[in-house]
Amino acid sequence: MANTPAGTKQSGAPLARAMRPINTVVERWIPSALVFAIILTLVVAVLALIITPTNPVDLVVGWGDGLAGLLAFMTQMALILLLGHMLANTRPVRKLLRTLAALPQSPVQAYLFVFVVAAVASLITWGLGLVVGGLLAREVAASGKERGLKLHFPMLVAAGFSGFVVWHMGYSGSGPLTAATPDSFIAEHLGGEVIPVTETIFALPNIIGAVVTIAVVAIALSLVAPRGADRIVELQIDAREHVVEQEEEVVTPADRIDASRIVTLIVGVALVAYLVIHFVQGGTITLDIVNWSFLALIFLLVRNPFEIIRLTKEAASNVGEILLQFPLYAGILGMMTASGLIQVFSDWLVAIANPTTFGLLALLAAGVVNFFVPSGGGQFAVQAPVMLDAAERLGVDPAIAIMAVSYGDQWTNMIQPFWALPLLAIAGLKMRDILGYTTVTLIASGLVFAGILLVWSL
Repeated sequence: MANTPAGTKQSGAPLARAMRPINTVVERWIPSALVFAIILTLVVAVLALIITPTNPVDLVVGWGDGLAGLLAFMTQMALILLLGHMLANTRPVRKLLRTLAALPQSPVQAYLFVFVVAAVASLITWGLGLVVGGLLAREVAASGKERGLKLHFPMLVAAGFSGFVVWHMGYSGSGPLTAATPDSFIAEHLGGEVIPVTETIFALPNIIGAVVTIAVVAIALSLVAPRGADRIVELQIDAREHVVEQEEEVVTPADRIDASRIVTLIVGVALVAYLVIHFVQGGTITLDIVNWSFLALIFLLVRNPFEIIRLTKEAASNVGEILLQFPLYAGILGMMTASGLIQVFSDWLVAIANPTTFGLLALLAAGVVNFFVPSGGGQFAVQAPVMLDAAERLGVDPAIAIMAVSYGDQWTNMIQPFWALPLLAIAGLKMRDILGYTTVTLIASGLVFAGILLVWSL
């Protein structure tokens, strides 16, 4: 395990010192994401009682009726994380990561390489990006140590997490995919229509924005990377020590079936056939299609049912806490709808925004809300109805509202500890070890996101 000693001298030390009070507050006073969801429930309830004429009984009924409102969406989000984690830990992907780890020939190359690969993985699916960021950071650190390359492990981990800053611009962006899914929970705010991903994820401003964000963040990280006499904290254990391959005993006929590749291969091929037919017949990308494409890859890459069962058990521990939070977010949405609080918030935004500044203000609002609702899907459930209503009244393209909420969510993830936890667990570090570097990512990416939305709104 690599621990950063107090007073460690690093490149960008003034920034690290400036962040130290924030690090202390985060570690000592910021509660779990579940407690945040409960606190937000209470805050919304108090606001609804104060600002709207809703009485307590009606508010409780609205909350209770809303608890089940996101069950389908909750399952879709859980599958994205579950399948992304499983995909990242399949043997071929782990082997690929180990091969890639030997490519960087200098420390700066190593940091930027981890960032870019994690960013690309995040654009494919956010669950994959998170896990790949942590695994690749360890593999690159171990490979560098074997080759005599001195690498600052906290910087490698920060680079891996920084790749997560573009996840909502990619294939698994929960906001754009929800808007593209028929009969989703925001369909009524879109007049019963859907917004195809060609207008959000695959819109030219978003594609250019993703490329520019990766380039700008890479430059920023290279500027603060440790150099020269800076103190280097290397990985103290070999990443490969944690990769334990367990072979199941094959004794009975049932065991032989569970150890057969044919079983999983049949399902994988069938899923691929379904996806091909879906797109040939004019089908579009939705949350379900994204999940089935990842499931197809997993079934094709694993060796047998034994392996896929093991991967499922390992990945399931990352899903439980998120599943518990979604009913609370659904309840919040139920209270906001029943009390009319959505309309009130929309009125406030319309009063201070115009068609040009709407996207920027929505980005800032989403960045703040993300501290309280760290799940991208949960935040979209709470905030999207407000933003879509305001956008309609201002005559703003709803795609801008959707992407503004999406950008705000991924933006402040860089200093929000919730999503860093899976990656930090893989790395064996704490949030304070990487926060100085991820704050640089926050600043650099925030400038790009603001610029994208301003240009998109013209």
